[in-house]
Amino acid sequence: MSRMLPGTRALRTFEAAGRHLNFTRAADEVGLTPAAVSYQIKEIEEQLGLVLFTRTSRSIQLTPAGAVVFEAAVQALETLQRAVGRARRMARGARQLRVSLSPRFATNWLLPRLSQFRATNPAIELTFDITDEIRDFDADDVDIAIRFGSGRYRQVRSERLFEAVIAPVCSPKLIAFGGKPKTPRDLFGQTLCHVECTTEGMLWPNWRMWMGAAGIDDFDDSRCVAFSDTSHVVEAVIAGGAIGLVDLAMIRNELSEGRLVQLFDVGVSVAEDYAYHLVYPESSAQDPRILAFCAWMLGELVPAEQPVVMASVASA
Repeated sequence: MSRMLPGTRALRTFEAAGRHLNFTRAADEVGLTPAAVSYQIKEIEEQLGLVLFTRTSRSIQLTPAGAVVFEAAVQALETLQRAVGRARRMARGARQLRVSLSPRFATNWLLPRLSQFRATNPAIELTFDITDEIRDFDADDVDIAIRFGSGRYRQVRSERLFEAVIAPVCSPKLIAFGGKPKTPRDLFGQTLCHVECTTEGMLWPNWRMWMGAAGIDDFDDSRCVAFSDTSHVVEAVIAGGAIGLVDLAMIRNELSEGRLVQLFDVGVSVAEDYAYHLVYPESSAQDPRILAFCAWMLGELVPAEQPVVMASVASA
């Protein structure tokens, strides 16, 4: 019977093709050429004795038999992935704690404090999954995550850390060249940049929103530069040619080292209750490693280190 079934790699290729209904996009996902995907699908069809796709010059569609096999392939791959995730956690043992977090949170908040955690929790060894992607605790070999959002997620617990406060910053070079802006209107005519993204459907603060919080309602944002990633905003500002809106908590190093300078005590939050959270499964609520890590993280928070929040995106 085992010889009649496709292997795991073939199933993954078939699942990608069935999900995308496009061999080219499936090929990009699984790291093959479109021709190789087409050939592998043909091999699966011959192996099973079934026609899984109907093909035209412009599109492919699952046949009724293909839809049945596709549903089973999705379930089988998900079951296997979850089993592997559980097996990896068992292999790691009780000493290691695997934390999923974004690159910028890791670089600018957690890693500079890592030695303090190790000093107070020598029995716990932290390992990291550095990504902006949302992880599945069962399938992705992760014990706890640090994520930005509402904190209201099914079948998990969340501990609020701190909110994101977005405020303008510039480089000391820009101030040395043209002087420090005294009012928000002094920013008119400057190169202004921000990150353009959404979190759980909420728009990240931009310059129009910040100017509104600062009491300016006639700002023209048509010349603002939008980036898809916060790191690009920070790089542009450090280079000295732009003023950027950034999450202050994520640039503590740059501010303390003098590579960036905060302008004005006006900050904008994403939305009410949106913040960075520690997130972990309900089933791990009594895990000593989780409890120790949460206690340490909450103990590291510094009260009142962020500017006054004049508005949120929801009300701006």
